[in-house]
Amino acid sequence: MNEIDEIDRRILMEVQDNGRITNQELSERVGLSPSPCLRRLKQLEAGKIITQYVALVNPDRVGLGVTAFVRVRLDQQDDRHLSIFEEAVAHIPEVMECYLMTGDADYQLRVLVDDLSAFEDFLRHKLTKIAGVSQLTTSFALRPVVYRTALPIGRQER
Repeated sequence: MNEIDEIDRRILMEVQDNGRITNQELSERVGLSPSPCLRRLKQLEAGKIITQYVALVNPDRVGLGVTAFVRVRLDQQDDRHLSIFEEAVAHIPEVMECYLMTGDADYQLRVLVDDLSAFEDFLRHKLTKIAGVSQLTTSFALRPVVYRTALPIGRQER
């Protein structure tokens, strides 16, 4: 599936807002009968446009009240060192997101932990133990202002 049309966009917007929506309700909201709606949804899944369905959990309610953004510099930026770092952070559960960056840092991480003591433990026993890490700069989030999980499909100005 290469190109999506307006109906596919509406389907994607609806399932991003509610991944547990029934096919009947989805078909009513996007203006299709149930069979073609289900067929389109299955095509979006098969085409890897929809990659998974998840439940969003409130971090504060499960004791993960500290969000830190960590900028990481490596001592070398060759493919081997980048791969070592990426493989290591992929297995650290506190790392929610990791981006390879341009600019003065090689990576930016979004990290969730219980408290500052847990963050110190994360730094000392996990992140700084990764071969090649040379510099870390951390900023702590005071509160979220905008947090979205839904992509702005169909919401762009045309």
